[in-house]
Amino acid sequence: MSSTRNPPSSSPHSPGARSSEGLDVSGVTAEGAAWLASAGTYPRSTLALWRERPDAPVVLLCGSAFDVVSASALFGRRMLDRLWDEGPGSGPVAAYRGRILLFAAPGTAQRLPSLMEWEEWGGRPGVGAGRCREVPPLLCHGTGDAVTVPPLTPGSDGPGAVRTDSRWLVAPDTQRPWLPGPEILLWAAVRAARAAASAAVRISIFPRADQDAKVYDVSRRR
Repeated sequence: MSSTRNPPSSSPHSPGARSSEGLDVSGVTAEGAAWLASAGTYPRSTLALWRERPDAPVVLLCGSAFDVVSASALFGRRMLDRLWDEGPGSGPVAAYRGRILLFAAPGTAQRLPSLMEWEEWGGRPGVGAGRCREVPPLLCHGTGDAVTVPPLTPGSDGPGAVRTDSRWLVAPDTQRPWLPGPEILLWAAVRAARAAASAAVRISIFPRADQDAKVYDVSRRR
């Protein structure tokens, strides 16, 4: 599914000036906010609340508009890099309190654990024991679950400001974003695990300077 380049916005209901790179990786557009709100029982009430508090974290229900696959910060970043460097891109992605939240197609939370177990990447004792150690546990949130995501727009400095590790990495930008399914996320997890295993033999004592500055070009998304 095609997607336009992510238009920046200063709030979820008023477009702002375009950034120098031509996209905004932190703020949620009006169309993206409408898509997020569609997951709730009362979308209009949710949008009204966000207009009053766009800088507050929100709780969203999973299972209808999307599922969410949650990974540890480091492994989630590796999955995200694989999706963009070698795969079809990703749907919306958020970083929240040490976790990476990958928004996925509804039904992914139910199917992904089964696929991982079938491919012997799951965590069942005695199955794929060697592989299991390479893929950290993925938390799958589907029907009946809810997740907390970062604010729609970046917060300001001072009391109540947004945590630096709570932000959108790929912000929702359309009312019908493309969302990866369980097969694609399994592929990304396996690729990330193999890349981590390869990198273990060439560990550097110096961290990457641009680790938190990577920009994902949403125009490449399906």
